[in-house]
Amino acid sequence: MRPNRSGPAHTSGTLAELVCSNSFRGAALENAVGLLKEELARLGSLIITSARECAVPAGGALAVDRARFAALVESRVAGEPRITLHREEVRAIPVDRPVIVACGPLPSDEFLTILDEVLSVTLRHAQGDTESAQGDTASAQGDTGSAQSDGARRGRLHYYDAASPIVDADSIDESFMYRKSRYDKGDGDDYLNIPLNRAQYAQLLADLRTLERHPAKDFEETRYFEGCLPIEEMADRGDDVLRFGPLKPVGLRDPSTGVTPFAVVQLRKENAEATAYNLVGFQTRLAWPAQKEAFGKLPGLAQAEWLRLGVMHRNTFIDSPRLLDERLRLRGMRCLYFAGQITGAEGYVEAAACGAMTGMHAAREILGLPAVELPRETAFGAVVAHLQNRHTADFQPSNVTWGAFPVMLRQHDKGSGQHDKTGKRERRRMMAERALAAIEKFASETVMAPVG
Repeated sequence: MRPNRSGPAHTSGTLAELVCSNSFRGAALENAVGLLKEELARLGSLIITSARECAVPAGGALAVDRARFAALVESRVAGEPRITLHREEVRAIPVDRPVIVACGPLPSDEFLTILDEVLSVTLRHAQGDTESAQGDTASAQGDTGSAQSDGARRGRLHYYDAASPIVDADSIDESFMYRKSRYDKGDGDDYLNIPLNRAQYAQLLADLRTLERHPAKDFEETRYFEGCLPIEEMADRGDDVLRFGPLKPVGLRDPSTGVTPFAVVQLRKENAEATAYNLVGFQTRLAWPAQKEAFGKLPGLAQAEWLRLGVMHRNTFIDSPRLLDERLRLRGMRCLYFAGQITGAEGYVEAAACGAMTGMHAAREILGLPAVELPRETAFGAVVAHLQNRHTADFQPSNVTWGAFPVMLRQHDKGSGQHDKTGKRERRRMMAERALAAIEKFASETVMAPVG
């Protein structure tokens, strides 16, 4: 719809405006997003090939000249004879032909209302999996950017990205922790517990209260869901608020000592493979360096490798694991696909990957070709795995991480306190080689049939 109507985060009318020059992040293949970029390049991605042509020196990252990059992408799109570019706002979502919704995390309020109506129909007609229709739902009417109720975080649309940090399981030193569910309910293996004494708890409080915080954007409001407050906001409200909230030790007596700690930080298994753990209740607006400083002081996390750091800001996204299938197609709809950050695939590279996949699926639907799936062992497959991960009930956006890849050579004594960085790099190199071999095979076998 730009430049006729602009969004709150935009300053130009170009098609591929980036918020910073380093938006494409790391380039090395040992980095999950670096591997995803290479996979995209091998499939002929317009975004990645253009970014590489506009690259500027940035060490191990792919940084670009933003103005040149946007101009190059726009010229190539405009110069493609099979593309017609309409500069107008979409006011309806067709469902009678293949359509891809790629509106990003900050669509207009009017479009949100349209989108909410489409998603609500899907939920009403969903069979079998009723989880996504239970509990409180979010309404797209009125002030869609504000926190309307605690229940707005679940349902058709989410209006705030309230995500706790996620740590790589290999980088955790379990010798400082114990495995236990509260009151021994459920599967105790799902939780790792970090016991804190009074001094360790006081240190965490001091860090949460004094370290740098991200300022709110002009288009964001700082009203929060009472059921999902930033952890530093809880710390500001009193010394014992966290001890009676997400760090409460009740029901978590240390089985080795029989003592109930002063406070407990719980790490919850993030996926079925247990390759990553989430810090329960640690959604935060702390700056990322501040998070590393504060959370790195917690026992057992001194060598933590953060797969995702905590965020809390306006970021509209759908409950993809319960709404989309493995082709990123709305369940119950033959032709309606979703791509980009509206799905909860965080980041420009991940958005480009969603575009590549849904473009391929939609094109094959139009041409009457058999459906295809991207290999699970690729970074593409990892993006889809995150968007299909029902292991975590409270779905949150995430960049592509190694935690979403199939397990490979996970030989590590976590209880030893030793962290084999060389071994981890070698495993990831092998995983990257496996992924690129799979994407090459996929590319060679997935050929569009001649048309007409």
